[in-house]
Amino acid sequence: MKKISYYLSHHKLAYFFAISSMIIAVSLDMLSPQLTKRIIDDVIVGGEMHLLWKLLLGIFVVGIGRCIFQYTKEFTFDVVGSKIASEMRRNIFIHIQSLSADYFDKTNTGELMARVKDDIDKIWSALSFVAMLIMEVIIHTSIVLYCMYSLNVKLAIIPTIAMVISAILAFLLEQKLGKVFEAISEENAALNTVAEENLAGVRTVKAFAREKFEIKKFLSHNKRYYDLNMQQSKVFIKYYPYFQIITKLLPMVVLALGGLYVMDETMTLGTLGAFVEYSMNIVWPMEMLGWLTNEFSSAIASNKKIKAIYKETPTITEEKDPVHLPKIKGEITFEHVSFHKQDKKNILEDISFHVKAGNTIGIMGATGSGKTSIIQLLQRLYDSTEGTIFLDAVDIKKLSLAQLRSNMSYVMQDVFLFSDTICENVKMGKRNLLDSKTIQQAAKDSQASEFIERMEDQYETVIGERGVGLSGGQKQRISIARALAKQNPILIMDDSTSALDLETEQQIQKNLFQLEHTTKIIIAHRISAVRHADEIIFLEDGKIKERGTHQSLMEQKGRYYETYLCQYGEIQETLNRKEA
Repeated sequence: MKKISYYLSHHKLAYFFAISSMIIAVSLDMLSPQLTKRIIDDVIVGGEMHLLWKLLLGIFVVGIGRCIFQYTKEFTFDVVGSKIASEMRRNIFIHIQSLSADYFDKTNTGELMARVKDDIDKIWSALSFVAMLIMEVIIHTSIVLYCMYSLNVKLAIIPTIAMVISAILAFLLEQKLGKVFEAISEENAALNTVAEENLAGVRTVKAFAREKFEIKKFLSHNKRYYDLNMQQSKVFIKYYPYFQIITKLLPMVVLALGGLYVMDETMTLGTLGAFVEYSMNIVWPMEMLGWLTNEFSSAIASNKKIKAIYKETPTITEEKDPVHLPKIKGEITFEHVSFHKQDKKNILEDISFHVKAGNTIGIMGATGSGKTSIIQLLQRLYDSTEGTIFLDAVDIKKLSLAQLRSNMSYVMQDVFLFSDTICENVKMGKRNLLDSKTIQQAAKDSQASEFIERMEDQYETVIGERGVGLSGGQKQRISIARALAKQNPILIMDDSTSALDLETEQQIQKNLFQLEHTTKIIIAHRISAVRHADEIIFLEDGKIKERGTHQSLMEQKGRYYETYLCQYGEIQETLNRKEA
């Protein structure tokens, strides 16, 4: 993780300019009481009227200069804060993308959204507006105190004591708010998760008439978030009146004691006027301390959450000098591969098979038998706990992740389409390499062109989030077109024709088997999807129960044969009766 200090040092020149502008602006602000002192002592009391226009002009010039440098200060802080926030958001997003699949198994999307957006925004505020005010409070207070001590040491002790008391109160406030803000950050993530899940699955919610339940669940988190914010407000309100009392009493005490010094003629009236003006100037930093402590505590809590994400490291890594194959042929070998997650029972156990480049393997089995896990291991989304997987006779752990994954076209079981045009969804992964002719051919081979070309904008039709507006079969065909357009040496179909009618599925299967130089891994529940494969393996409880061609498995009359009877038994009986 790049620490906050890294970002600050990276923009140190801009910060130097902003702080310089701040010092100049504050210094000009401190000249005004000195000019006021001259007007009272020299013009009003001394009667030197010829100095009045010069002193008034001085006040005007000071005001103009202060406006200019205040503007450059605030603009620079805003620009630098925005740049740092942008860099931090980019870096944490890149880090999240680098994490392995097992991290996302245990982390909610809403929590990550809260970290990337809300927590970075709080740090952004701390590094721009809040940081600017904190520095301005320090610089402003230091210069005011210097000016006060130069005018009257005894009288300056009073605002010094007031500042010390305010600092102690601010420290106590920060201690109280720290834990509250951490709890608020956690609950914000939970609230985001509930909202994101509900909105993403709103059609499921409506289909099962769960609106009341989901509203109740959201409201419970919303109430918790409200309570925590009220707890924060109660802490803040408890301490804020003390700041107010100090800031209201300070000018009155200074004026009263200063009046005594004027009456004793140990201080001029102009000096008292300047001192009172300085005491009014020191009021706003004390008023700001409570609010600044509040905001800064929030940013510290957010930074802790960001650090927690950076502590996570990818469990799937590649070697420093990975093997780079000049060309992937697509030969796949599993040797005694077993896999389990953490302390759970084996998901896969002693899996061994070999697929020659250009051949097809079919994988069948009941739900939960480990079919998809084989693909996840092949793509190194997870690593096997035992055994070795080879691609073109090279252990996949020795290959770069980019080369390994970019040479596989994966049609997932859970189709995910982005809210973009059909063309852009098909191009995904090779956006700058695919032309319209290739896309149209892929759509034709996947039987998607049939409905795409009936649309008003055809391939430029914008589809809704996650493919809303398309049927399940249409989404699957676009997903298949996406895979075919890549023309990669390995094609993986994970139950990707389940929503298609038999006629469309057969046509797609026919087109797939014409890809002679593409290694195909077909995971399916339907016999029709795998029956022409060079080898079929049937999984049961994470183990290979049966293996062979369609014909040999039918002759074994085992689990594959039973599945065939379940799917085609009635049709076969009808055909037999007709033949009889």
